[in-house]
Amino acid sequence: MSAMKRKPVQQKSQIRWKRKVLAALLVLLCFASLVLMETQYPQVVSLSSLRHRFIVKPKIAFLFIARNRLPLDMVWDAFFKGEENRFSVYVHSRPGFLLNKGTTKSACFLNRQVNDSIQVDWGEATMIEAERILLRHALTDPYNERFVFVSDSCIPIYNFSYTYDYIMSTSTSFVDSFADTKEGRYNPKMDPVIPVYNWRKGSQWVVLTRKHAGVVVNDTTVFPMFQQHCKASCLRKSLPEFWRDRPFPADPAKEHNCIPDEHYVQTLLAQEGFEGEITRRSLTYSAWDLSASKDRERRGWHPVTYKFSDATPVLIKSIKDIDNINYETENRREWCSSKGKPAPCFLFARKFTRPAALHLLNLSVLGARRGAKSET
Repeated sequence: MSAMKRKPVQQKSQIRWKRKVLAALLVLLCFASLVLMETQYPQVVSLSSLRHRFIVKPKIAFLFIARNRLPLDMVWDAFFKGEENRFSVYVHSRPGFLLNKGTTKSACFLNRQVNDSIQVDWGEATMIEAERILLRHALTDPYNERFVFVSDSCIPIYNFSYTYDYIMSTSTSFVDSFADTKEGRYNPKMDPVIPVYNWRKGSQWVVLTRKHAGVVVNDTTVFPMFQQHCKASCLRKSLPEFWRDRPFPADPAKEHNCIPDEHYVQTLLAQEGFEGEITRRSLTYSAWDLSASKDRERRGWHPVTYKFSDATPVLIKSIKDIDNINYETENRREWCSSKGKPAPCFLFARKFTRPAALHLLNLSVLGARRGAKSET
């Protein structure tokens, strides 16, 4: 009997001992886990940060159309600084021109010229051919999602982050496009390939989505018609710029003053049925109507060139304050918005001389976000 009583007592004692050992092992395991996490956590965080750093974000391709060098390269250098993973640059200059350390001080533009540039003549289809060349190069990078055409006298008026968010926040292209009712622009010889009801006019400084950039590059219908039938008249090409868009005695049936870059993208997208996929305004500001100016060189309908004396915070603020655009030919007023809220119409502005642009950069009035105060 006594032996039988001792046996259950021994079994209970063994069970308690095993429980204590198991508990001790669990405590030891938890402690070892904490030590391991403490030693490995910085490495895990480092790997996570490294991975995040190298995740490729959608990029904006900036497509510069220049005569030779880029006089405002340092203004754009300041704009691009620190944003290397969110933009790319392509430059179309005259054939043979190279962007090297002797022709640009900005690393952003070094060797960024396209290698198959052409000679561009004003009023000829060569201008839109240059645009197509730039797009063709930019489309080879699968991370380029937006394509912004920029002139060599253009400046950004907000910082990169605001500009990037503004452009990427919508799935549409920004294309200044309206019905053109002036006589002499549309050539009836384009019909029926390009019917008159698809004829559009607007600024060449467009922002395209990747889809619409592909439409431009792959176009084999509208572009040949422009090459044949859309040219500036010889007489107008010899006139000062501010007279080229004014009426003068001529037979409209014989004289067709067609400026290809003011019609091509707009007409192509209308022709292909994509007008519902565009925001019908440009993001680049140009001053055209200064007929009240005392400066004779600035009278008439032509884009003014801003000089050093014009480059003031007041000028930039006046451009930033524009929140709507009126299109008289369509009796339409375009109220500007971004992310569903009222927003300034323009992110870029032209035409600025190098002294004027550098002066604005030194005044620190370029690159401010909307609502940021500038010195006056």
